[in-house]
Amino acid sequence: MILSRVKFLSILAVAALLSGCAAANAKIASRKGYVRFPEKHYASKEKAEIGTKLQGEASYYGPGFHGKKTASGEIFNQNDYTCAHKSLPFGTKLKVVRDDTGASVVVRVNDRGPYVDGRILDLSVVAGKDIGLDKVGHAKVTATVIE
Repeated sequence: MILSRVKFLSILAVAALLSGCAAANAKIASRKGYVRFPEKHYASKEKAEIGTKLQGEASYYGPGFHGKKTASGEIFNQNDYTCAHKSLPFGTKLKVVRDDTGASVVVRVNDRGPYVDGRILDLSVVAGKDIGLDKVGHAKVTATVIE
């Protein structure tokens, strides 16, 4: 009987300790710039060099993510000129030019992605529409760091 009571109290103490850790982790996770798995995070602490060019496929995203928190901590608005990139610092501004049409748009990096092989950027809906991605889904682009 005493052993059972000791086990019960031990389990209760561990549970209380873990619940306290969970609450603390939730506070930490809500901080801007927090990364749960740093080895899987692509963010760079350095500023992107102006004039750097990136080439590859871009797509757009929005309706399912509108109103949700981005990797930068801001709320995603599909009507803002923003994009997701795997490693460019948040706040980096890019001029994105569609290679086949020459259509261009300026966007700001505020999220991480895309997570589809071969894609370098996910543009917000409004930015994607500006260069015609709403008609084709994805296209080859050249993105240049401008700020």
